[in-house]
Formats: sequence, C-alpha cells, structure tokens
Amino acid sequence: MASQMANIPALKDLQVQLTNKMKKSIEDFRANLLSLRTGRASVHMLDNIRVDYYGSEMPINQLAQVSAPEANQIVVQPFDVGVVGLIEKAIRTSGQGFNPMHDGKVIRVPVPPMTEERRRDAVKQLSGILEDHKTSVRNIRRDGNDTIKKAAKDKLISVDDEKRGMEETQQMTDAQIKTLEEMFKVKEKELMTV
Repeated sequence: MASQMANIPALKDLQVQLTNKMKKSIEDFRANLLSLRTGRASVHMLDNIRVDYYGSEMPINQLAQVSAPEANQIVVQPFDVGVVGLIEKAIRTSGQGFNPMHDGKVIRVPVPPMTEERRRDAVKQLSGILEDHKTSVRNIRRDGNDTIKKAAKDKLISVDDEKRGMEETQQMTDAQIKTLEEMFKVKEKELMTV
C-alpha cells in the first residue's frame, strides 16, 4: 500500500521515522527470539548473558568464540583464558538452567532437553517480551499521532491530512503488531514441540 503521508510534505519525514522505529522494534524482538532457549543448542542462547569483565558488563560473544558443534552442546572458547571462570559463572548464574564445565581453556555447555514446565516458562517469558514490544510499537504510534496533531494545530497540514496521517499511523501499527504476533506464534510452536 502506498503511503499517503509520503505525499504530504509536512509528514513525509514523520512517515520515514515511524517506519524505521517500528522496524527496529521488530528486529529487537527477532533478536530476543533467537536468544530464547529451545531444545536445540544455538550460539544465540548466550546472547543475553553478560560477563563482569574489569568492571564493565560484556556480552560473551565479545570475550569468546561461541559455537554449537552438536545439537545438545554449546562450546565457548575465550580469547583470554583468564576469563574462563568469569564466563562459566555468568552462564551458570544466568537462570537459563545451564550447567557449564571447563577444562581451563574451553567451556562446554550441555543443553539438556527442555522439560514441559521449562517449555511453559519459556513461552510465558516470550509472551512478556511480546507485550513489551507491542507496547513499544504503540508508543511509537502515540508519538507519531502527537506530531500529526501538532502539525494540524500549527496549520502545517489540513484536517483531512491529519485524519489520513493518523489512519496510516494506525495501519502501520496494526501491521507491525501482526508481524510480532506471527513471529511469536512460530516460536511458541517451536518451543512446545517435543
């Protein structure tokens, strides 16, 4: 569908901004989906775990090479062997149910099959993440509508343009929320499949 806002000079930039912000929200949700634990090992399972490295919180993938050579194991090979213990502790205390082991150089993280209860918890966690992102998209819509109302109040656009702009903002919001929900359903199915 062609954008009506793009044809209104005062709203052209707003349409681009709203689209970009909503896409960022979708991409952030996609990143969250990748890091959520399923029954199969994935290097992204460790993406949200931070390691306290010399006073700053660092993601594991900046301190080590992470690979998943098998369906039930993640291998973490730190660039500096001095951080092996720190990375192991961060993984162990992450709340994801991992029990890492190391030989002084390499950390092996067995990925046990998920229990039914763990699957339900993961879906519940994912549902919360979904709601946060839907709220984010709605807040972007609200900010867009405020900008449109201000443009109408300042006589930069007509009343009809204001109405069209707000309708388009709502359509963009509905489309992005639908995309989020579809992504959620796919991941939920993946999580609940044994």
